[in-house]
Amino acid sequence: MTRTLADLLGIETPILLGPFGGLSSVALTAAVSELGGLGGYGLYGYAAERIAQTAAELRARTGRPFALNLWLPTGEEVLPGDPPLAPFLDALAPLFAAAGVDVPETPAAFLPSVDEQWEAVRDAAPAAVSVVFGVPAPHQVEEARSRGIRLIGTATTVAEAVALEEGGVDAVVASGSEAGGHRVSFLARAEESLVGTMSLVPQVVDAVRVPVIAAGGIADRRGVSAAFALGASGVQVGSAFLRTRQSAATEAHRRALAASSDTGTVLTRAMSGRLARGIPNRAVRDIEASGMIAPFPAQNWLTGVFRAAASARGDEDLLSLWAGQSAAIGDRDDAAEVFAELAAGLP
Repeated sequence: MTRTLADLLGIETPILLGPFGGLSSVALTAAVSELGGLGGYGLYGYAAERIAQTAAELRARTGRPFALNLWLPTGEEVLPGDPPLAPFLDALAPLFAAAGVDVPETPAAFLPSVDEQWEAVRDAAPAAVSVVFGVPAPHQVEEARSRGIRLIGTATTVAEAVALEEGGVDAVVASGSEAGGHRVSFLARAEESLVGTMSLVPQVVDAVRVPVIAAGGIADRRGVSAAFALGASGVQVGSAFLRTRQSAATEAHRRALAASSDTGTVLTRAMSGRLARGIPNRAVRDIEASGMIAPFPAQNWLTGVFRAAASARGDEDLLSLWAGQSAAIGDRDDAAEVFAELAAGLP
């Protein structure tokens, strides 16, 4: 099964870099691909022109396969003005002030068109496109196949994995609840889909015929070995790579990852309006205490205003400190060292 996934993706080693929405870097993505794995780059919020530019930058850094990641629409995304943002702006006013930014004006759109994003990704023709929050549309599957692009879906339950296979994906990431960042559930509420990696992976392996990639709580050779023992054909790793100097994480975020513990993360909707795992800080605590959390993507846009300023200042109290439950295990600061440690666990 190891070679099945490697052959499918055109890579040497079945280790995938988790795509970080808003935290991806060309340097880290290219580094993982150059090491023989599949570098992943998250395109959340990217307009078509920026997608094309990013793909060109990746190809300038590596001639090896890489994946681009898209968030599929769930149909629950709100538009500007619906709901009115005034109450949420008032609740966030202290955080805007703490970041030294003005209360923002509502934009014309929170996100670029997903159709335009897909067209740009399709035309860029990466080796693979990974998707979260749903099943690719039939025309996307057809267009991907016609261009030799592999499709990787992401599941948090067995039912989602089955739906993805039936929808035509080439491989499924089984994302356990230990994983950092957003819970990408789409058939039921994320709070009702919190299956751990140890339980999820073997059940998904039993339910689908396509290769299964384990994700969530994997940060060293022990996690990789366990994933393959459970029947996985590959692993996807996020937090361990996020700590490296090649990532786009701020120094404040890296320090928080290094100081994290097994109980050091929480699941919260505070920062984006969708459930995500990260390290709690002032922003998370204040927003949850206010009880005022706008629906996605409005909340993500609102907090993004002060997060951008906080990132420039290195203020970890106002950042989205996404992290998995095994963040403390991944204690290396170079992508090659992380990759070597993970590869040591392969069968």
